[in-house]
Amino acid sequence: MESPFVHELDALKTFLLTMAGEVEHQLELTVRSLVERDATLAEQVIAGDALIDRREIEADRHIVEAIVRGRPLARDLRFVMTAGKIAPDLERIGDHAVNIARRSLQLSGLPPLKRLVTTPRMAAVVVGMVHDAIAAFVGGDAEKARAVIARDDQVDAMNEELVRELLTYMMEDPRTIARGLALAEVVRSLERIGDQATNIAEQVIYLVEGEDVRHKRVGGGDD
Repeated sequence: MESPFVHELDALKTFLLTMAGEVEHQLELTVRSLVERDATLAEQVIAGDALIDRREIEADRHIVEAIVRGRPLARDLRFVMTAGKIAPDLERIGDHAVNIARRSLQLSGLPPLKRLVTTPRMAAVVVGMVHDAIAAFVGGDAEKARAVIARDDQVDAMNEELVRELLTYMMEDPRTIARGLALAEVVRSLERIGDQATNIAEQVIYLVEGEDVRHKRVGGGDD
């Protein structure tokens, strides 16, 4: 027999999928703005942040309505509470996308410091982490969530590699400092997006298995 709460759950899942899709689009645009040195794309990302902010507020409304109308118990309540933690994570990812876009604007008016190779690879990994973390949430897939968490180590390694490389540029030639710091900000934002995706994945594991894995990893996701 279908639970009377199923419609509220479906509506909440659909809403979070929509928000996640919009956040992923922001990420894709901001990475393109950086790689292609496209100021117009960067400005589009910055302008689009208002929509993501509204989505977080709308998510709160959906969650409150689901609790009031459905009066969820046990597993259903845990799902709703998890959704209430995921929406802010998505909003923060949107904020990091904006930060990258602002650095892209800054860099678009300066000569390239270096050919971007590892940074786009790092971006592709974190975008995939965000996508898979949301898919794990909607599908109740703890194994997919664990695979997301495992990829965070790869992101951390690329972060360290890029920061070392940028520091070398800046120490060898002080004229590169402004560009080096801007790129370091980009890399830091990508690393934080990986952390947010990890946060979402950890919430999925708790939802599905009831296991809190947030503090079982050294250097685990936060923010």
